[in-house]
Amino acid sequence: MRRPPAPAPYDTTGRGPGEPPHATRSRPAREHRRPVPAAARAELLRRAERAPHPLALFAEVSARLRRLLPYDAAVWRATDPETGIMTAPVHTENADADGCAAYWDVELFAERVNRFPDLARRPVPVAGLWESTGGEPERGSVYGGFLRARGLGDELRMVLALDGRPQATVSLFRAEGRPVFGAADTAFAASLVVPLARRLRAYAVPRTPEPPGDTGLHGRPTPATPASGPDAAPAHDREAVPAYDPGTAPGLLLFDASGALVFADDTARHHLDRVPAAPAQPSGPGGPGVPAWLRGLIARTRAGHGPVRVRLRTRDGRWLTAHATALAGPGNGPGAGPGSAPGSGTAVVVEDARPSDVLPLIADAYGLSERELEVTTRIARGLPTGAIATELGLSPHTVRDHVKAVFEKTGTASRGELVGLLYLGHRAAP
Repeated sequence: MRRPPAPAPYDTTGRGPGEPPHATRSRPAREHRRPVPAAARAELLRRAERAPHPLALFAEVSARLRRLLPYDAAVWRATDPETGIMTAPVHTENADADGCAAYWDVELFAERVNRFPDLARRPVPVAGLWESTGGEPERGSVYGGFLRARGLGDELRMVLALDGRPQATVSLFRAEGRPVFGAADTAFAASLVVPLARRLRAYAVPRTPEPPGDTGLHGRPTPATPASGPDAAPAHDREAVPAYDPGTAPGLLLFDASGALVFADDTARHHLDRVPAAPAQPSGPGGPGVPAWLRGLIARTRAGHGPVRVRLRTRDGRWLTAHATALAGPGNGPGAGPGSAPGSGTAVVVEDARPSDVLPLIADAYGLSERELEVTTRIARGLPTGAIATELGLSPHTVRDHVKAVFEKTGTASRGELVGLLYLGHRAAP
């Protein structure tokens, strides 16, 4: 994290001449700001709605939010909604990759105050460090382990969650000497959580399909349109397997116990090139850069969270999964962390996501209920209405009602089109 600009125009602490910027200080004065005008908030949300992808949303919202709720540095991170684990993209302001790595070491191995998983479960998933510790930020590991050394005095954390599913996490930082984040700041930030989370969730909706006759990703022809009709089973050929393409094969990365990348095959490098931007930290002296989300994945594995998986949206609108597993060794497992005894490292497999991996994200983006998702998964298996009714203990009439509701929510008109949209990532050609 780069040291923020000098806070002279904003300094209300009365720190003595020559006092270092991170010296223990008295409680800083609060900034008495007027409430943010409703028109300014509405304009910020309009800009978010028009952002074409998550990285553009992060950049646009952060630029406008800084004018309404001043801060000196920020990190915006996309997350996997099922686990809350950081993915990509990551947008940073006044931050660097080394700082991001140090931050996550503290968060995963030491922090006890306002941890993102805990914050995500709160009714209001926004909290400031100073406010949460009663004016004693040293109670938070992030203060001594990250903020103080970088001339920062307070952090406001946000989890952009919808229905308990985190779409992103945000860290806003203020420099030592500036007023801390107060109740008004927290309340305004909280008012943005649901609309921003809803917009981020909507990005899982499959993008506009290729024109008829075009080929899909990696030059593979788009599948034929399956049969139609509410009660008809899909007619696509489940045995058809595309020709081998290195872009569809799993890629392997190996990291040693220190987190340095020691091996990456060409397929893994190809997959990582498809992922949106994120700060990257060199992997050892002269080594290639490792993106922040991958560093976080490795750190979670070393922290004893077991095999960890995240799903990532690629720049071309497809999906990848990354699986991290700790290799056998004394330095891995519960209690491991910075300074642990050497272990055998971490293996990460990156591959194209299976339809079953992505379906919950797409279904959530369309607002499908749990029952509608159950019906949809059985449609994809080729079951007719009667079989779905028997399997779910419903009447055929109720199943038809669910199918119609799914069609309406997804804008599809047939079972084949629905399967193509939710499982293959495109709408069937007319």
